[in-house]
Amino acid sequence: QVQLVESGGGLVQPGGSLRLSCVASGLTFANYNLGWFRQTPENEREFLAGIAAFGEVPYYNNSVKGRFTISRDNAKNTVYLQMNRLKPEDTAVYYCNIVRGHTPTHSWGQGTQVTVSS
Repeated sequence: QVQLVESGGGLVQPGGSLRLSCVASGLTFANYNLGWFRQTPENEREFLAGIAAFGEVPYYNNSVKGRFTISRDNAKNTVYLQMNRLKPEDTAVYYCNIVRGHTPTHSWGQGTQVTVSS
């Protein structure tokens, strides 16, 4: 069974940075495309970024393009989301998932809370 465990969230001031991690188990990690999403209580879960199985050109939602960077380490079964120039509107619970394009394909993990506030 696939398990996804996100970490790295926290409280950060506007303009700051965080790096999120997601460790996946129960699958041959290198064979799958991975993505990051976020959700607030007011909004549906939003796709942010995706990266193909072999780390080919990543793709981003325009809302985070230029500020967030997705990467992966297949040896560690881990996908990362580097978040820079954070804004209060980036406050959300962040999740990773296996994706087809922008569509998640597996059950969600517990997510990691990111709060951007002064």
